Amino acid sequence: MSSQPTSPTPSGQEEPEEVPHYDDAVVGRAFRWSAVGVVLIALAAGGGYALRQRKPAPVKPKLTALAAPVPAAAVPAEIPVAKFTDVASAAGVTFRHQNGAYGEKLLPETMGGGVAFLDYDGDGFQDLLLINSAYWPGHTPAGAAAATPALYHNDGHGHFTDVTTGSGLDVSLYGMGVAVGDFDNDGRPDIFISGVGGNHLFHNEGGGKFKDITAAAGVGGTGKEWSTSCAFIDYDNDGKLDLFVCNYVQWSREIDIEVGYKLVGVGRAYGQPMNFQGAFCMLYHNEGNGVFKDVSAASGIQVKNPQTGAPAGKSLGVAPVDLDGDGLIDLVVANDTVQNFVFHNEGKGMFKEIGALSGIAFDSYGRARGAMGIDAARFRNDDALGIVIGNFATELTALYVSQRTPTLFSDETITEGIGPAGRLLLKFGVFFFDYDLDGRLDVLTANGHLEEEIGKIQHNQQYRQPAQLFWNAGDRSGGCFVPVPAEKAGADLVKPMVGRGSAYADIDGDGDPDVIVTQVGGPPLLLRNDQHLGNHWLRFKLVGTKSNRDAIGAAVRAKVNGKTLWRQVMPTRGYLSQSELPVTLGLGQATKAEDIEVVWPGGAHQKVANATLDGTTVVAEAAN
Repeated sequence: MSSQPTSPTPSGQEEPEEVPHYDDAVVGRAFRWSAVGVVLIALAAGGGYALRQRKPAPVKPKLTALAAPVPAAAVPAEIPVAKFTDVASAAGVTFRHQNGAYGEKLLPETMGGGVAFLDYDGDGFQDLLLINSAYWPGHTPAGAAAATPALYHNDGHGHFTDVTTGSGLDVSLYGMGVAVGDFDNDGRPDIFISGVGGNHLFHNEGGGKFKDITAAAGVGGTGKEWSTSCAFIDYDNDGKLDLFVCNYVQWSREIDIEVGYKLVGVGRAYGQPMNFQGAFCMLYHNEGNGVFKDVSAASGIQVKNPQTGAPAGKSLGVAPVDLDGDGLIDLVVANDTVQNFVFHNEGKGMFKEIGALSGIAFDSYGRARGAMGIDAARFRNDDALGIVIGNFATELTALYVSQRTPTLFSDETITEGIGPAGRLLLKFGVFFFDYDLDGRLDVLTANGHLEEEIGKIQHNQQYRQPAQLFWNAGDRSGGCFVPVPAEKAGADLVKPMVGRGSAYADIDGDGDPDVIVTQVGGPPLLLRNDQHLGNHWLRFKLVGTKSNRDAIGAAVRAKVNGKTLWRQVMPTRGYLSQSELPVTLGLGQATKAEDIEVVWPGGAHQKVANATLDGTTVVAEAAN
């Protein structure tokens, strides 16, 4: 509490308040009124005594019938049966992640790797790209082949063929994340792979061939960065996709060994990020003709520690989304052990960091958390935007929801039911998706600890952890999200693993989203969605003409049974990964949607008529 300031005396003590002075006339008037007051008080006291001695008149009792309260009937959330089946082996996906670990416990070994669904050959089917790390220099086992990313072609029925060899992607690099986008608008998606010790941009040449154009494009970095999640976006709406890259910490083997992180009773362990200095994110502007310009410093995305001047970020995830509907893509960045960033797009190539002002920088107690993956969606089917962030073990998953002011958020993870159920898990990949096609966006988290021996020192923790699925019950009064048990989602979904990247796509053409979850040093889970609920759906593939050809940043809106469904064209979701580019609107039992429109990057609206029920509708951007 504050008080009015007082003037100090020369000795430092406070001066006492001045006592007012009164003249004799004032004192005399005060005395006469005091005498009158005494008489009145005496009369009042006597009257009160007489009243108290009177016996009150008898009052006839009045009986009021009372009924026990009847609680409102609880409406149980009936979670649908929609089981996921691991079909990786049967589908031909034989990939196994190689982290290169040989005993020194170097931090990058436990942080990869990403995955992407993409249609690289334009046949309409979602292909698969798995990002690999590599053996460390001087530690390749005798006779071992070099570890490379893996590209799989989808035959349209969910069966994949490894086409990596000779594709141009069969190069060894210590990969982390991936971004997919047609940066030159030639109709073929290009691939950017982030990693430790240098990033790579591969141009899609057609015919299943890719060309490394990193040096010419100018997006390789200095070779000293540890880059993580990345995204193709068109932040200035000039029709060309730009590139945003998260950087984690300033790392080298020498620094890692010097940190020398250990666990009692275990020995050397993977170091914590607070022992490493942060790093700046990078933003590249697409200049055209295959060339990018580094505009990181000029654009305002380089946040410094105000005390030290060092980079403040330790960035692992990014969610590109237009927060306030001004037609410009903003960036929400998930940081590990330091505050999250919100880069508001001010236009003219400039961003302003408003994380603390928006309420997204910290938890409800003003503390930073160990943030990993991130996604954004309007999960309530209204104007409120949700930002979900997967956090470290014993930390709640964050669910920031916009308030009346679109750039002001409140963490509603507890009231919405998503936080407590996953508190003990270490959450990496996280995304919104409508797995049962009922029109409400659900949430999946991919989980797994960093340290193999964590169970020896923390008995409530395990290295391998199950993924977690939350069904959106649509009940805002009791919380939207309900954890889905194994008997409803299938045992394969909750198989313990060291989960990291995750993505979704319809791999077999039945309309529902299938899921892939990667793990450190092991094979992925390719989870086919085997729901048979009879719900209808609409699928849209958008083609930009004035906007970037992929229509990244556009949104599809439609009204279904009085609710407004909003789906953004944004493959960048979760942790290090990319989901499919087309968007799907689940309709539940409805057979049509009303007032379907596309909001293109920049804000132009375009109505869509005659959308194909339970099929794909291609929408090209109108000329005017």
